Amino acid sequence: MTVFAQVSPLHNGAAMDRPAPAPHRGRRRALLALSLVGAALLAWLAWDRLPHGLPVARADLDIAAAEQGLFHDVLISRATVQPLRSVLLDAAEDGRVEQVLVKEGAEVSAGQLLYVLSSAQHAQELMARSSEAAQQLANLSTFRAAYMAAQAAQRRELTQAGFELDRARRDHRRNEALADQGFVSPASLDESRDKLAQAQQLLDQLRSDGREELATREQSVRAMERAVVDIDRRLAALRAASDGLAVRAPVSGRLTGFSLQLGESVHAGSHVARIDSTGRFKLVTLLDEYYLPRISVGLQGVLEVGDAAQHLQVSRIDPQVKDGRFSVELEFEADPPAGLQVGQGIDARLTLGRPQAALLLKDAGFTADTGGAWAFVIDADGRHAARRELRLGRRAAGQLEVLGGLQPGERVIVSSYRAFAGASSLQLKD
Repeated sequence: MTVFAQVSPLHNGAAMDRPAPAPHRGRRRALLALSLVGAALLAWLAWDRLPHGLPVARADLDIAAAEQGLFHDVLISRATVQPLRSVLLDAAEDGRVEQVLVKEGAEVSAGQLLYVLSSAQHAQELMARSSEAAQQLANLSTFRAAYMAAQAAQRRELTQAGFELDRARRDHRRNEALADQGFVSPASLDESRDKLAQAQQLLDQLRSDGREELATREQSVRAMERAVVDIDRRLAALRAASDGLAVRAPVSGRLTGFSLQLGESVHAGSHVARIDSTGRFKLVTLLDEYYLPRISVGLQGVLEVGDAAQHLQVSRIDPQVKDGRFSVELEFEADPPAGLQVGQGIDARLTLGRPQAALLLKDAGFTADTGGAWAFVIDADGRHAARRELRLGRRAAGQLEVLGGLQPGERVIVSSYRAFAGASSLQLKD
């Protein structure tokens, strides 16, 4: 008889799910940990090989290190030699060039005749004004003669009236004496009294009428005199304008920009030439607007010519800023050095303060892009650069005073940031 043995499924499954021994579990965990470490190492190596930041060629950058040093508060600027004084010569009248008596670049003295213009219109107007002035003078003479004749006639009339008054007064007094003695009738006495009153009234009337007539005549004479004065002024102005056709040098100096030709038409107000002072110069320089609050009239400067130092001082400041710069004029405290030429470029040093110890950084193009508020600072590995906020102080002689944000020895990209100003970090490529 055959016997079949039945194996329980539950018993078989329990045997399959039996836990592994402890040594096997520890080995599995170690292998898992090693796998995780290896994966992390591989990920780090892969990340390290990836570019960090915007790639930039190192050769295109200007890199400088922050270093401790002495900050010289001196501004070195390229200045241009200009004449100390210049007088612009503009045409005062319209005309045609008749004579040119000097040449461009000539040394002229004050009052020297430079050129002569001609103007037919001026000549005709001068003749008309002269004729008018002569006519008005003749009229004034006529008015004065009539005024003097009226005065003479009134004097004669008043003298005659005064004589008649005196005679009537004497007659009346005599009649009064005779009337007291009974030799003159009362009617005759009344008649002499009336004649005396009439003579007095006539004299008073002559005086009153004479004052009014003479006042009217005098007013006419004064009005004519004012008219003559006005005409004389206009005539004098016209003559001066005519004299202005013969142009003379207002000051002494060197004549520049003078190019008039015979027969050329010149219009009033047009620029003709310039007269520059000779042997006396000034320096004109353009400074960055950053220095505007620190520059003042009287500020001292030095111009080094060879082994000699010429002392300067700021004489004028034009505070108008154009293209980020403003103009400054400097004058020599003593005689300028020999050999200076107008238009020559030369370096001038302006002393803004005393030297002081400070952390220094090269002043370059990055300040124009960031305003000095931040910069790209290179990491210790030398392959990357990241933005960092800075606090800068003064700037002078190509140096920046660093007040915060950098440590001595740290390297900074100081060239222009225009190509990568929007990046937060850079990768430096050799």
